[in-house]
Amino acid sequence: MARYAIGDLQGCLEPLRALLATLRFSVDRDQLLLVGDLVNRGPDSLQVLRFVRSLGDAARTVLGNHDLHLLALHHDPDSRPRSGDTLDEVLQAPDRDALLDWLIAQPLVIDDATNRDLILHAGLVPEWTLEETLANAREAENALRADPPRFLAAMYGNKPERWSEAATPMERHRFTINVLTRLRYCRADGRIDLKRKEAPKDVKEPWRPWFDHDNRQLRNRRVVCGHWSTLGLVRRADLLSLDTGCVWGGALTAVDLDDPEAAPVQQPCNSCRKPE
Repeated sequence: MARYAIGDLQGCLEPLRALLATLRFSVDRDQLLLVGDLVNRGPDSLQVLRFVRSLGDAARTVLGNHDLHLLALHHDPDSRPRSGDTLDEVLQAPDRDALLDWLIAQPLVIDDATNRDLILHAGLVPEWTLEETLANAREAENALRADPPRFLAAMYGNKPERWSEAATPMERHRFTINVLTRLRYCRADGRIDLKRKEAPKDVKEPWRPWFDHDNRQLRNRRVVCGHWSTLGLVRRADLLSLDTGCVWGGALTAVDLDDPEAAPVQQPCNSCRKPE
């Protein structure tokens, strides 16, 4: 059995199929761990959802910010499409409800304690321990599934900027969603900045990539994530960052999680969009 982690799909089915063929992936033997953003920007969001769902237990995914945006368009009557969205086909599909019921059931964090991997879409703030991370994720997931329209209508916004400033349950949920699905940079004190998207060489102190703070509490798991195409592939003992720009003129990347010597496998993506 092999466990493959794969970066952001962004609605691109062709490179996923080609990548799985190169890996000789078998649903009876292997497992995929996907870092979220299955949908949007690429041409095949509907087919990606159908395909990943059809893999059953052989594929596990977390929710990314684009996945949550799709759920908001479905559940919140006041939510509106954004420029560049490619989600209409999903929202008009005859199996839309079944697909989005499946999507909303996916977690924000997968804790593979046996293999000491933590799969999430974006990042973590330095002060969160493993226990706090999992508890905050589960609370947000439960609130989302209990009342999707209410949760998704209140999900958006960049405030609060620190966990200690979250005074209400919804503020805690919003902060959790922002950290787990949108974060790139924060300060050592846990203050987040969701507007920064540059590569690390272009950002000055006190802002650092969330994974480069010396006081980071969660160090007993390898964090497997995506979300950051300008960062590219980062592979080290405590981090595997997999967004290599599929749909933005880059590639879709897979890494064998159980073989540290195995080279990443990459598939170029022909669904090229102009970076935003």
